[in-house]
Amino acid sequence: MSKLLYSATMSLDGFIAGPGGDMSWLTGYLEPSVDGLVEQIGALLVGARTFAGDDPNRGTDKEGAFSGTWHGPQFVLTHRSFAPAPGVTFFDDLPAAVAAAKAAAGEKYVNVLGAEVARQCLDLDLLDEILVLIAPVLLGGGTRLYQGSSVRLERIGPTWFRVLKE
Repeated sequence: MSKLLYSATMSLDGFIAGPGGDMSWLTGYLEPSVDGLVEQIGALLVGARTFAGDDPNRGTDKEGAFSGTWHGPQFVLTHRSFAPAPGVTFFDDLPAAVAAAKAAAGEKYVNVLGAEVARQCLDLDLLDEILVLIAPVLLGGGTRLYQGSSVRLERIGPTWFRVLKE
């Protein structure tokens, strides 16, 4: 059964995007993620702001998820209208989006991209694991990795955590 993994690169002061959703700060801090992670991902569950956001690699051969190294189905949670895109399915219902992403991922991870989608997954007790890569920069403001109620975690790696279900 597929698991939901929220992964993000975060500034040392806890932000995954700068003020106004700026992602350009990531240039220079994007590194190959955890060895073998990309091969373990079967689908992406993405928020609308992340999907339409500021890719720091836009216009280069590294554009896209995981610096352009991941290719596969994306499921975007949104109430907005977007033009159709190859390999992208749009949902306005989180449980339906999660079910579709898990079916597409098979035994691999569904990787959650976007703080708001991750928070909603946590609120519904759907998120299984969190991986945070920490960049050596202080942004001073922007979108936090997480804002919500307290969540208990168990460390399963240096920056990898299992969400403890209530």
